[in-house]
Amino acid sequence: MDYQKFFADNLSDIRQSGDYRIFADLEREAGAFPKAVFREGGQQAPVTVWCSNDYLGQGQNPDVIAAMHEALDACGAGAGGTRNISGTNHYHVLLEQELAKLHQREAALIFTSGYVANMTALSTLGRRLPGCLIYSDAWNHNSMIEGIRHSNADKRVFKHNDPADLERLISQDDPDAPKIVVFESVYSMDGDIAPIAEILDICEKYNALSYLDEVHAVGMYGPTGAGVAERDGVMDRVSIMQGTLAKGFGVVGGYIAASADLIDYIRSFGNGFIFTTSMPPAVAAGALASIRYVTGAQHLRDRHQERARTLIAKLKAAGIPVMPTVCHIVPVLVGDPILCKQASDALMDRHSIYVQPINYPTVPRGTERLRLTPTPLHTDEMMDDLVTALVDVWGDLALK
Repeated sequence: MDYQKFFADNLSDIRQSGDYRIFADLEREAGAFPKAVFREGGQQAPVTVWCSNDYLGQGQNPDVIAAMHEALDACGAGAGGTRNISGTNHYHVLLEQELAKLHQREAALIFTSGYVANMTALSTLGRRLPGCLIYSDAWNHNSMIEGIRHSNADKRVFKHNDPADLERLISQDDPDAPKIVVFESVYSMDGDIAPIAEILDICEKYNALSYLDEVHAVGMYGPTGAGVAERDGVMDRVSIMQGTLAKGFGVVGGYIAASADLIDYIRSFGNGFIFTTSMPPAVAAGALASIRYVTGAQHLRDRHQERARTLIAKLKAAGIPVMPTVCHIVPVLVGDPILCKQASDALMDRHSIYVQPINYPTVPRGTERLRLTPTPLHTDEMMDDLVTALVDVWGDLALK
């Protein structure tokens, strides 16, 4: 086999289809977010970022940065290894205690990313619970899909945000079989929110564990920022809460929070935890400081929601096709992969605005979009500049 030809041919295919991804060389500016420096061909230029998942700008929070500096000076750069061998640091302990407190759980467990948290927890539970059946929302994130796949458990896929379809499927299965219902609160590409209470009703009726991914909600919803389940008053009914430290909290890492025994079970049997070098202490310290800040920062959550609503109103007034959204994520429909990439390039080249195109396989073909994520730090002037730029690009490319 000609391996290099195989690689080159497949890359050529996705380039021709418009699905090839190009990474922009960006340098975020501490204290100036959402401003960044774009580098290309030995040149550099200032840009405004409109697609960051640092939803609250916590990556720029002076308290977070100071905490990371302090931990770096105290502990050094790395964790020293896996948690089981040499890597459990006091900052890990403090962070897990804070996360358990945030979600009102007995315990929490941190991972190097939200992806690893989902992969490890779901693959471990699905593989080791005898005869386990997993019910997965049709629009679940790839990390959840892969975790289920690696569990080798029998899987049922229910229609997106459809409790009736979930009950139809679960009612047909062995009532005594272990069951896990896996879903998200905020779905990040469309900006819709799950009917959490109704799904939990079904979990309780059929004795199923509920596994709720709140990665696009923690920090931003609920009285203390614990997520949509907290906002809706149902967090105590969720078996396993999963979240990230990389979005609303602005650092990096993932976690689960649940009963002490369940957390200890994943700690003891989860390969993605056991065999992975642990989070650097400075990262854990930064995440800890961010959670403590965000928990009491309702003004930040209020401003975040206001910014999203304001941007939606401005886009609609200008005739830009905003997809239906009920949260802080503002998707703008293009509907063609090549045109989506061209729109993204034009925004960068002509208007110094960075918005990455969202194409297949992240979203279904024909629903390609620009995904805007306004933060509390985006001003009205920035929004007006964005709307003007989008109107220009829409006209130039003859987009709907």
